Amino acid sequence: MNVFERTGRSATSLLALGATWACAMALLATAFAAPSHAEDAAASPIAAIERFHATLLTAMKDAQKLGYDGRRKLLEPVIDDTMDLPFMAEKAAGRFWKDFSETDRVRWVAAFRGNTVANYAGRFDRFSGQSFVTHGEEPAPFDTVLVKTTLKDPGGEDVQLNYRMKKQSERWRIIDIFMHGTVSELALRRAEYSSALERDGLDKVVQSLEGQAAKLSSGAGGQ
Repeated sequence: MNVFERTGRSATSLLALGATWACAMALLATAFAAPSHAEDAAASPIAAIERFHATLLTAMKDAQKLGYDGRRKLLEPVIDDTMDLPFMAEKAAGRFWKDFSETDRVRWVAAFRGNTVANYAGRFDRFSGQSFVTHGEEPAPFDTVLVKTTLKDPGGEDVQLNYRMKKQSERWRIIDIFMHGTVSELALRRAEYSSALERDGLDKVVQSLEGQAAKLSSGAGGQ
């Protein structure tokens, strides 16, 4: 199993599609602010994805030197800049989103974001010659674009990764990742989280997401 597959299976990811975001975005604006130096990189779908891939490869190549904390600091701003995490968090909550209070929505988005970043920092922890190939982009439904890529893994199985992206405020952001070209990471998360929310309730699911992130941090901290 290659690095990206482990990331997707962790429901992270790593691994699409708003309702009202006024309160949540106001409280989380600082956390999700895009770094100014990345403006050009988000001007087109392909440029945004290639910046994301380049940062993942840097994290992998320098994994031991950076350690978990260093990989998180490297990846966090790029993930925030490249992925529409608030939107993905809303869709991952499924039908339960409409019943969340504004405070609950902020908690849910924060937990979803923290778990996503922790998974990328924890799972992309080694390099064995992997590379990314971008094949191009094509129009997708609802004013989105699909960027088609492949993760080449000399020591394992190549994986087709298709990114569904939407333009917001002149920036392109990921709203879903399709593993093997067709398996929606967002759909997998929605199925998992909806079931957990129905069974355990919001508090326990948020605690679980936070616990998973903390486990990755403590387990990878020495690397």
